[in-house]
Amino acid sequence: MTFEGWMRLRGLSPSSIKKYDGAIKGPMSEWAMDGGLIEGPLTSIQNHGQFETIASALRDLPIYQERNERGHNMYNSALNKYADYLAEKFDSDVESDIDAILSENHTSETEKSNLIKSRIGQGVFRQKLIAFWGGCSVTGYNDPVMLVASHIKPWSAATNSERLDRYNGLLLLPTLDRAFDSGLITFGESGGIMISPQLESPELLSVSPAMGVRLRPMHGEYMKFHRERVYRHS
Repeated sequence: MTFEGWMRLRGLSPSSIKKYDGAIKGPMSEWAMDGGLIEGPLTSIQNHGQFETIASALRDLPIYQERNERGHNMYNSALNKYADYLAEKFDSDVESDIDAILSENHTSETEKSNLIKSRIGQGVFRQKLIAFWGGCSVTGYNDPVMLVASHIKPWSAATNSERLDRYNGLLLLPTLDRAFDSGLITFGESGGIMISPQLESPELLSVSPAMGVRLRPMHGEYMKFHRERVYRHS
């Protein structure tokens, strides 16, 4: 869901939506790029932690401080709203996760290698999912080139053993992977798909209420976590 759509769903007034969306996409993106903070617009940042770092530096820029004061704190409010929008997502920064793996003192080099490959959707974890599912867990599409190894319980919340557990994974086409990873879809206890009201035009993404997965009991706790902590109920 776009920032604009998220604000609309959260009940902000049309005037506030227009101001905040325009501020993020327009002047504040320009100030951040001119200040060397980012190479593209603020909307290109989809990780909450990374955005908070950039937002903190942006607030230190003289042009931001001057315009924010003149605008009666509107720009600060827009930054806070965009941070709230990103905070609803459960993803984390891949680079930071890999650095954390490398810094672990009690993990063998072999396990570190396996974890890094798992984090980027490759290696042993991906092999396990291809062997288990045979194709896309939802559609059955079986060309491995087009399939993504997706964790059910997100990497940032999982233990090292859970990160390599075949039952903590779905093999998905890229569009389904992105929707699942973002909490825009999930699956019920019986495997039926649940589509978040935040997913705009699901039919254009070929996401259908008739979809589902054949879950084993071992998937249960992982999927329960996804439904309760990742899925965007509203």
